[in-house]
Amino acid sequence: MSEIPSTTFFQRLRAAFLASAKALWPKPFSIDYRERLRASCGAALGILVAALGGTWLVQGSGAAGHGALAAALVAPLGASAVLVFAVPASPLAQPWSVIGGNTLSALVGIACARWIPDAAFAAALAVGLAIGLMLALRCLHPPGGASALLMVLIDCHDFGFALAPVLLDSALLVSAGLLYNNLTRRRWPHVERAVAAEPESGHLRRLDLDAALARYNQILDISRDDLEALLEDAEAAAYQRTLGDLRCGQAMTPAPITARADMSLRQAWGLMRSHKVKALPVTDSQHHLIGIVTVADFMRQVDLDAHEGLTHRLRALFRQAKSRLQPAAHTVGQIMSRQVRVSSADRLLIDLVPVFSEGGHRHIPIIDGQRRLVGIITQSDLIKTLYAAVRT
Repeated sequence: MSEIPSTTFFQRLRAAFLASAKALWPKPFSIDYRERLRASCGAALGILVAALGGTWLVQGSGAAGHGALAAALVAPLGASAVLVFAVPASPLAQPWSVIGGNTLSALVGIACARWIPDAAFAAALAVGLAIGLMLALRCLHPPGGASALLMVLIDCHDFGFALAPVLLDSALLVSAGLLYNNLTRRRWPHVERAVAAEPESGHLRRLDLDAALARYNQILDISRDDLEALLEDAEAAAYQRTLGDLRCGQAMTPAPITARADMSLRQAWGLMRSHKVKALPVTDSQHHLIGIVTVADFMRQVDLDAHEGLTHRLRALFRQAKSRLQPAAHTVGQIMSRQVRVSSADRLLIDLVPVFSEGGHRHIPIIDGQRRLVGIITQSDLIKTLYAAVRT
């Protein structure tokens, strides 16, 4: 019996360990294998161009032995190649970031190696100052920190080393990136698009994005226009998922209460009150839609300037309709609206939003291909369906 708690404890410990290990494992990249191959081949090509070009220009020979390569190629260039070819849209991977970031950081590292005796303090200060300088000159490039650190590690005191091989290698890599990325349909340099005039209406505006970025107050490894495009695509996908496929048939009230053209006004009003509706579609014997009668149609028949209450005026209308001595309307067909805005069950529901909001309509009958009534959509139906879709 004493083994059961111990077994349970170890099972929980194992489960917790597996959950923690799973959480540390990163999610897969959302790119296909063609893009992975493109990035890998590009980085290999870029390093090859820098290696062959650097050894030829620095050593005066195309031979790329280990000794010559070590003198002509700096290690941080490998990290630069990852950025230039694998994430060419990143602000940290643009030509000025590569050239300026690596070269200026190397100069900072050399200065620290020359003038700070303690190597540990020189290394720390070199990386910190390099980041500050790159931020100030808009050329932040992560391998720049490695360039600054490398100068301290090899105890380089020659400022010319920042020009050859650091500047030279960076320029050769950028040249390869310009050719390869654009030939493989990756816009590079990734220049931010010109700002177009914004419409007054819309879900996401540039000012909203600017305000959000200002509050975030961190450097994002994505350009501003790419972030805006991604948000717009995500917004469009969310709209399509929630609202874009909704049809009128999903929001309509099927088999609504109807009236006939020869129905008396008293009967029609009684139907509206008993079922708590504000409109009755009017159909013929074949259930074809021929009109609609609403509360507004009743109101037009009474004297709204009279001092009596609405109930009194409607009763007077019904008494007048019952009396054949008066020429007043006494059937639904005489007061109904014959010009009816209709829709079909398979029509996109979102198309009805301007009909309700701008057209002044409150009820839209839904008909089939033979103009037979199959349902009705009210403003309440529209709002409830859209609200439910947004919450899912």
